[in-house]
Amino acid sequence: MGGAGAEGNGATVEPVQRRRFSINAMLDGFFFVFAGLASLWLAYLLLSESFAFGWWGILVFLAFWLVLAYLVLPRIHRILTTIYVPDYFMGRTRTSDGLLGDPVNLALLGDHEQLLAAMAAAKWTRADDVTLRSSWRIVTSTITRRSYDEAPVSPLFIFGRMQDYAFQQEVEGNPAKRHHVRFWRCPDGWLLPGGARVDWLAAGTFDRAVGLSLFTLQVTHKIDADTDIERDHIIATLRAADPAVAVTVLTDFSTGYHSRNGGGDTIRTDGDLPVVDLRAVAVTDAAGAPVSAAASVDGGVPSAASVTGGTP
Repeated sequence: MGGAGAEGNGATVEPVQRRRFSINAMLDGFFFVFAGLASLWLAYLLLSESFAFGWWGILVFLAFWLVLAYLVLPRIHRILTTIYVPDYFMGRTRTSDGLLGDPVNLALLGDHEQLLAAMAAAKWTRADDVTLRSSWRIVTSTITRRSYDEAPVSPLFIFGRMQDYAFQQEVEGNPAKRHHVRFWRCPDGWLLPGGARVDWLAAGTFDRAVGLSLFTLQVTHKIDADTDIERDHIIATLRAADPAVAVTVLTDFSTGYHSRNGGGDTIRTDGDLPVVDLRAVAVTDAAGAPVSAAASVDGGVPSAASVTGGTP
């Protein structure tokens, strides 16, 4: 017969350790919840007391929100994330405040001319840059529900710099809903964890509505939680437009997880990383004549050799 803690086949069974009660953990959880409730109560008091000043109170409250959402909270996040967010690639983008953003869910092979040609053939629209004019236009188009196919996307960062390209597909003329994807050129010689070499990384998500960021209270698009659906949609449009597009999948590239992006939206992914090969995509000029890989379509992005890593 086996001794204590052993089964009949001789395998040792480790005793189950009970989780020890921790006063510190209990207090930490209590104050975390208390701080959240206190913040809500403070917001309620500010809102209710604002009306004591009549209609001027609304302007005071609006000014308070603008300062809090676009100055105070982003600065606090920037200071804290510099301290506690590791400075290495972990399959996530970062916001300008240093928060972990959308998951990196695509990689690509090919030069930037082939990327632009493939996205154009797949009916993706190049997004405008973020300017005061484009920002105002997206606000007005959302309120009036007018189409804005080239609506800008917020900057996200990998390798210490914002996306090189952003593309989107608006849904039914509703600027509040859209497919969109950002692309970053990889630094020369840079390898994915595990050793694979790719030319581009991408993060694709689907905007489902307009709302407030959970972390900064800024007006932003809210994304659909299942980012894998958007990843697969992008691949499907590319392959449908050009049979020369090939795809291989790095399965279990990262552990499947549930998390939140920089706006506080829930995200979930299975952890697979498809690698889209665009090297067989033909590039042509306006007249349909083939264009060499060395020619630039639009001035392009810096070559891989000129891209260096850094801290967002």
